[in-house]
Amino acid sequence: MPSNGKQQLTTGSSVTRRGFLAVGSAALGAVSLTRNLEGQMSQTRTEAWGRILNGKVAIVTGAARGIGRSTAVALAHSGANVIGIDICAVVDPRSGVEPATRAELDQTGEMVKSEGVQWRSFVLDQRDLPSLRRAAENINTEFGRIDILFANAGIQAFRPLLEMEDPDWHIQIDVNLTGTANALRAFAPYMVKQEHGRIIMTTSTQGRHGTLNGSAYSASKWGIIGLMKSAAIELGRHGITVNCLVPGLIDTALTRHEERYEQALQVAGRTPSGDKAVDEEAARKALQSKSILGVPWIDPAEMAPVVVFLASDAARMVSGATYDVTGGDSANNV
Repeated sequence: MPSNGKQQLTTGSSVTRRGFLAVGSAALGAVSLTRNLEGQMSQTRTEAWGRILNGKVAIVTGAARGIGRSTAVALAHSGANVIGIDICAVVDPRSGVEPATRAELDQTGEMVKSEGVQWRSFVLDQRDLPSLRRAAENINTEFGRIDILFANAGIQAFRPLLEMEDPDWHIQIDVNLTGTANALRAFAPYMVKQEHGRIIMTTSTQGRHGTLNGSAYSASKWGIIGLMKSAAIELGRHGITVNCLVPGLIDTALTRHEERYEQALQVAGRTPSGDKAVDEEAARKALQSKSILGVPWIDPAEMAPVVVFLASDAARMVSGATYDVTGGDSANNV
């Protein structure tokens, strides 16, 4: 298909059944390849999966692990060259989350390159807009274009609202909301110049409803939805679509630590023991009983097909939308 977003609207704007099936098949193939990312990845490809993003240039923030890694590999499997960005360092010293490492980012890179596409990586903090802009300039110079931005990086911590210190509030707002806006501000100008682009932001199911002891996180993620909708209005005339992925509780380092287990147990009206193994098992049971589909934590690979679809030409008429992959938690939202 033509790379120019406006041209697409005037030449063959309808999505053929064959094209739609190719997108779906590619997404299913991406899931099968990313479901067990730490194991040996199958190199077998079929024509049915296709390379629906062949030659595109995709930026993924928070690429060292979790949703970022799964999606980076899925985008690569669909033919895109991938640039991974991650801070690879402690962001919030009071959070119980183990930080991503450079080794993990490099491992993502090996997985991407195994798909026969190009990989580049940048270690930087998305709160640093000048660093993001320098990275964007370098990427555009090397690859000649920037087609896809998956603004995925974020952090989470839990503090009762009335016990928060200023840094507890600001760090989540600054990383999640301002950092996402920074990524858009750094990379979208290159999409505007080429009159085509796809932007997908990661929000959260906790950005659709309140969260016990998680007001800063919910506010930041709810804000991303507002950011997305405003950006969709501003950038649509340049052939750029902007949408949000809404993940549920994902099986990543962000959710698998004692602080998160304690919060889940408190929601369930139970008292944490302080023993990580005991609380993990109790939290698993509590989350599973609460889940509509009976899943305590969702495999991050389940997010990848939605991002691949939103990054593809099949989604050129989709903008300003939220796509929920929450294991059924979305049924609780108004």
